[in-house]
Amino acid sequence: MSLKLEINPIACEAHGLCADLLPELIQLDEWGYPILADSIPIDLEAHARRAVAACPTLALRITRAKAHHENRKAS
Repeated sequence: MSLKLEINPIACEAHGLCADLLPELIQLDEWGYPILADSIPIDLEAHARRAVAACPTLALRITRAKAHHENRKAS
């Protein structure tokens, strides 16, 4: 199971610190809100955790991404 970043759009105040700390996985939109990569590569996990810990509004978090077969509904 891989890890992914998630943002709480209500808590986020577009400080941009996350993108400064993790530009490989986080880009900012035209208003300064983060656009997140689909998953966190293992070699960037420590950097992702640092970005999560540095978020001033605690809007960024790391979750476990569900495997593709778990997302499909049984027919």
